[in-house]
Amino acid sequence: MQIQPMISTHPDVRGSVNDSLIRAIEAGYGCAAVCRICADACLAEEMVRDLTQCIRLDLDCADVCLATAGLAVRRAGSNEALIKRMLETCAEACADCAIECEKHAEMHEHCRICAEECRRCEDACREAAASIRPSRH
Repeated sequence: MQIQPMISTHPDVRGSVNDSLIRAIEAGYGCAAVCRICADACLAEEMVRDLTQCIRLDLDCADVCLATAGLAVRRAGSNEALIKRMLETCAEACADCAIECEKHAEMHEHCRICAEECRRCEDACREAAASIRPSRH
């Protein structure tokens, strides 16, 4: 991804890039894709009824990850407090999705992969949230 070079060229950023935020943005976009793929794979399973909650959490997580990454790429400094809260929310959505996918991981490889991706995104979002110190206006 070209996230870091693009953000570093932003006139308001002037080369001062938050590397943990870049990792969270990239993880968010990746996790959203993996969660959508997992939901679709769950729908193709014979025991789809047993995977209803997994599908719902996959889709919730994907939506939260996309919204968080989309907001974070516009991080020109105007609303760091909101970005921090979104990163914290994203970490929670990823944790919830990972817990559910882990329940099905032995039976469904797509759930195992999704749980791992959610854990990576959760960690990246927590690290990025910790790195943001919103200024009071």
